[in-house]
Amino acid sequence: MKDRKLRILVDIGHPAHVHFFKNFIWEMEKHGHEITVTGYDKDNSDALLNLYNIPHIKTVKYGKTMGKKMYENIKLAFKLRKIIKRKKIDYALGIAAYPEAWACLGTKCKSFPFSDTEHARSQILLCKIACTHLITPTCYMRDEGNKQIRYKGYHELAYLHSKRFTPDPSVLKELDIGKGEKYLIVRFVSWTASHDIGEKGFSTEDKIKFIKAIEKHAKPFITSEGDYPDELKKYKIKIPLHRIHDALYYASLYVGEGSTMASESALLGTPSIYVNTLRMGYTNEEEKFGLIKQYQGAKNSCDDIIKDAIQMINTPKEEWNKKTKKLLEDKIDVTTFMVWLVENYPENAKIIKGDITYQERFK
Repeated sequence: MKDRKLRILVDIGHPAHVHFFKNFIWEMEKHGHEITVTGYDKDNSDALLNLYNIPHIKTVKYGKTMGKKMYENIKLAFKLRKIIKRKKIDYALGIAAYPEAWACLGTKCKSFPFSDTEHARSQILLCKIACTHLITPTCYMRDEGNKQIRYKGYHELAYLHSKRFTPDPSVLKELDIGKGEKYLIVRFVSWTASHDIGEKGFSTEDKIKFIKAIEKHAKPFITSEGDYPDELKKYKIKIPLHRIHDALYYASLYVGEGSTMASESALLGTPSIYVNTLRMGYTNEEEKFGLIKQYQGAKNSCDDIIKDAIQMINTPKEEWNKKTKKLLEDKIDVTTFMVWLVENYPENAKIIKGDITYQERFK
């Protein structure tokens, strides 16, 4: 562990990033390090930071068009650079955060962007050019060269590992779920990310068809990044943002276009149907363990998705828990790894690159 106090910047660009970094932030603060959190408000990430009482500096306004995003990312890099130099930041962390990596160039600050999304190629390329190390799971399907460091886990295990998460059954009362009543979480995405261009999930007609069919077997709750048909508005989930993982834990099924929530569900012992033309190493791995069923969006029949959903809902939860237990046998507490990575760098550099079995101590 570093004897001196470290100054660390964590850049947040999405609600999932808040979950990924929150335990790291709290652990590093307990160790006496100084944490600076920056971020822009996308899909309620600002509200989630506030719910967790994490002070943060607002940076740029997230753009919806590609041109706007590029412009804001350039502005973000300059703003982060000013913060890094003013606060004498030692390490900067983010999720595929190339503005953060570029902001560190020419300074003493080391940048550690994390990524589990192989198809975000332009972001990854920009990260690799400027970053100190690119941190990915072992299931990540691409070889990103000498800067890549692999860890034995998933992003979601930074906050859903058994050391970090205990489900709260009071969420069932908030959802008005009776004893023995089954329900599922349905997720629609906005398709505005750069890596979403040309990709597809449910059609509007299939969204309606699926919900109307599945509600005969379980109570559906919808969470969505963007808009969806008016006739489905009554199914919108109405719980605080930070309670979604409790809801996923007790659900009978997750169905949606979002890969992060599909993985979260799988790690919580809830089966998932992932409806999206995109594939990631982690969804492929979780599918091999029988916890995720992947569909190619509109290329597949909605009737097939409905059929699989009904079968999964009616499979005892104990069967899914057994599969999750097997999946997690070789995985680590990602937060513990992150703390070790930063506090012991660069002395641990040879260990990181040379002996992945060393990570067994992070379980």
